Amino acid sequence: MASTRRSVLAALIASPVLVMADSELSAAAPAFGLDLTPACRDGDEQTVVQTEGPYFKPNAPLKRDLAVDAPKAERITIGGFVLDTACRPVPKTLVQIWHANELGVYDTKGYKLRGYQYADDDGRWWFSTIVPAAYAGRTRHYHFKVQRPRGRILTTQLYFPGERLNDQDSLFDRRLAMRVNSSDDGRFGRFDFVV
Repeated sequence: MASTRRSVLAALIASPVLVMADSELSAAAPAFGLDLTPACRDGDEQTVVQTEGPYFKPNAPLKRDLAVDAPKAERITIGGFVLDTACRPVPKTLVQIWHANELGVYDTKGYKLRGYQYADDDGRWWFSTIVPAAYAGRTRHYHFKVQRPRGRILTTQLYFPGERLNDQDSLFDRRLAMRVNSSDDGRFGRFDFVV
């Protein structure tokens, strides 16, 4: 069953809810069964930087639903939070995504499977998209640019855990692997950017 916007928002709202406990932030279990986010503590490391690759295009559209660009492909919802190094949400952060289609091809003429949005007041972001195919030399991945208000741009990539091509991709970094889960409401990938 395809995930609905309502179910995704409900899952992200409920997962993980950041709460203060003994002067340390902790996380509650996500509603859609993903593993807990590791406990936050002051001094968490920023998300690893990676190359933007040759397929970045400026001026992507404000767009959350990229799955409409590839209606026959396997759908997935990816999302999480944008946090600072003290594990505080960073609202209004620009989150931009682009990736290959289900055949491993990027749209270089238009803006299919490309878009951006702003994290909400609690630092939440999400996209409804598809599972991209691997292609020569690369495992499945998503490209991102993340920029907090008036901040520097983080350029990175996110990966699927357990892919057989991960070990053959020289750019793969396990620290950038999403937590992925399937449920009756669809497939979900979770990653929290630390900027």
